[in-house]
Amino acid sequence: MSRTPVQTLVATALLVAGLTACGQPLASETSLAQRKIKVTTTVGMITDIVRNVGGERVEVTGLMGPGVDPHLYKPSAGDVNRLEEADIIFYVGLELEGRMTDLFEKMARAGKPTFGVSDDIDRARLLPSKDHADQYDPHIWFDVLLWQEAVRKVGQELAALDPGSQGTYEHNTQMYLEQLRALDEYVREQIALVPEPSRVLITAHDAFNYFGRAYGFEVRGLQGISTAAEAGAADVQALARLIAERQIKAIFVESSVPRESIEAVQAATRARGWEVVVGGELFSDAMGADGAPEGTYIGMVRHNVDTIVRALR
Repeated sequence: MSRTPVQTLVATALLVAGLTACGQPLASETSLAQRKIKVTTTVGMITDIVRNVGGERVEVTGLMGPGVDPHLYKPSAGDVNRLEEADIIFYVGLELEGRMTDLFEKMARAGKPTFGVSDDIDRARLLPSKDHADQYDPHIWFDVLLWQEAVRKVGQELAALDPGSQGTYEHNTQMYLEQLRALDEYVREQIALVPEPSRVLITAHDAFNYFGRAYGFEVRGLQGISTAAEAGAADVQALARLIAERQIKAIFVESSVPRESIEAVQAATRARGWEVVVGGELFSDAMGADGAPEGTYIGMVRHNVDTIVRALR
């Protein structure tokens, strides 16, 4: 009987556990110093951190490319090889990766360097999940200053794995943090152009609450924090009622969520006598294509902010 991808990944974790128990090191410090560090990540935002912090010392592979929804992601057989071959693995955590979370935790317990970039963030700085009372909202990258904690985590763990290049990681971390501070200032300058009554952000799913808290926006999503929770007709009508009553100018589609849901809201709003436009496409759980401006974290954030401001100002 063939295995499902999840079963195969669990088997991989057990294999890692077996190797560790037998005393076979996953990668020695000496061997790492003589070659690039192999890093496997989940979402593109982490891939971009590793590229900036690791520089020439790393070879990074991201599992989830443009347009991929991490809430619903089903790991493939190829992912097994990428995880097996990695010297270190980074994921967001906070249940963003859904069905893969248990696997990552098992691999970490088995001795594979596997880290959630949210692991060291003070829970008082996190927003509670609206879907589950005992969980947190995982979309931490939408607060640029909070995302700096993920950068620090990556730099710290790379330096621990590869101490011979610690100076490089520390330097690159500080340089990237400076870029993020400048990005945060840019976001605030642009948001100031939108009149306060117009600072209402309506999207396909509830991914932008950290953005709303950090930059003064009221945020409404058709679906919950996880896209695994489907929106019904009542949700569409409730959101359409809000838009029509408050005469909101624009709503937004997301690159990793089918646009039909937002188009249904637009149609329902029109039926109530208010014409709301689709203000553009935002990148939420995935970045743009490699080589495009939106294919980097900084480019993605700038694109989102420019799109929001242009539609609502």
